Amino acid sequence: MPSNNTLGTSTSTSNGPLPYGYTPAVAQHFQNHALADATEPGRVVRVDRNLLLVAAGADLLHLPYPLTGEAAVTGDWVWIGPNRAGGRQILGVLPRRSELSRKRAFEDSSAAQVLAANMDMVGVVVPVDRPLTHNRLERTLVAVWDSGATPLVIITKADLAEVADDVVGKVILQAAGVDVVTTSAESGDGIDELLAHIPAGGTIVLLGPSGAGKSTLINAMVGRDVQDTGEVRAGDFKGKHTTTSRELVPLPNGTVLMDTPGVRGFGLFDAEDGIGEMFGDVEELAARCRFSDCAHQGEPGCAVQEAIAGGVLEERRWHNYLKLQRELAALARRSDAAAQRAYQREWHQKVVSAGKSQRWAERETAERKDRSGRKRR
Repeated sequence: MPSNNTLGTSTSTSNGPLPYGYTPAVAQHFQNHALADATEPGRVVRVDRNLLLVAAGADLLHLPYPLTGEAAVTGDWVWIGPNRAGGRQILGVLPRRSELSRKRAFEDSSAAQVLAANMDMVGVVVPVDRPLTHNRLERTLVAVWDSGATPLVIITKADLAEVADDVVGKVILQAAGVDVVTTSAESGDGIDELLAHIPAGGTIVLLGPSGAGKSTLINAMVGRDVQDTGEVRAGDFKGKHTTTSRELVPLPNGTVLMDTPGVRGFGLFDAEDGIGEMFGDVEELAARCRFSDCAHQGEPGCAVQEAIAGGVLEERRWHNYLKLQRELAALARRSDAAAQRAYQREWHQKVVSAGKSQRWAERETAERKDRSGRKRR
């Protein structure tokens, strides 16, 4: 279908929402996905109950959801055009260049919940004033790698605890290959270094539990109070959800950030690539085993068990890797009927085999007793 959009054939950014990350690369993305009757590009700033807050040019518009039925999330790029009443409407959502997803909160679901779209970087916020949860950090980094964005670990509240150096050291070991920035929003330490990590015109999403200091960090990055902050209980380190929705916030240096409500859990969704990035060392070890079908449970020549015994691989890290693999496999079974049937057949064979083995052992014991009794007679 021919396009009537007004971007023309250049990658000019003159009619796009510049404060919200509209760069020449984004303009080219719009050109590559031209849409009939579209007149201007826009970006979803916030998703409300019935309307979307969309940046278009220098305006912020409250627009209905796309008539096409497409689901739009914060960070999406959208085509805008006229409606019959002479106003503006969303005509379509552009393909996402990156997407941060997690499995929905209810355990039986195999559907994904999209948290953010079109981000260049995801800042995983780790406060130093509470115990470090290694498994949670690994799980979150797996999801970030799989999203298509670059992860960055941001340590907050470095001014509140004497254990900051210890936490930083543990995080650097845990997040191998990921940059780590230490910040104190109260004193301003590390803020410039953090901003320097965000690419020009890029978007960063802040992800972390409630009370991690994300809102305070945003205020420090923006240079003024744009987010409410709350106290954290000393007993269980829990804070209020001062951020209740995902919203894009322009920064003075031309980059964009998004805060997210505190995320308690991070169920993975189709994150095979992310696991490969985060646990590449583990998968390399598994590939070195003597047998290609090694179950890593005591077989001769098992490189994984040798690495654990030699202190090269943490046993906790190995078990976390297995747990994430099981979670992805279960998710695949729920969404794939054939995989579910294969899984049931496998378990049936195991149960039958185990039953045969048990009966064989009982029969062997009985026969042994019978032979022993005959000898005594």
